[in-house]
Amino acid sequence: MKKERIGRISLEEAMELKGETDWDRVRAAGPFEGEDEDDFELDWDSAVLVIPQPKQAISLRVDQDVLAFFKAEGPGYQTRMNAVLRAYMEAKKPG
Repeated sequence: MKKERIGRISLEEAMELKGETDWDRVRAAGPFEGEDEDDFELDWDSAVLVIPQPKQAISLRVDQDVLAFFKAEGPGYQTRMNAVLRAYMEAKKPG
């Protein structure tokens, strides 16, 4: 694992840091292909609150190489494993 140097700076030092975003280029680029400004208006009257189902904690035994593969992809490996299992489940569902 690559070691990163983490340090502390004061709020004043942070305020003096210069960002690296080229805002002039971003503004000049305009909307993405197929977008216009009306695409970004929100209709809160039709918004639906979706509360995700809680996950079930389990103890699962998997082969070491399978776990190593998912962990090597970085943080969120359990979420990716769940997505693979969900895709399999959806493919096997009747109709």
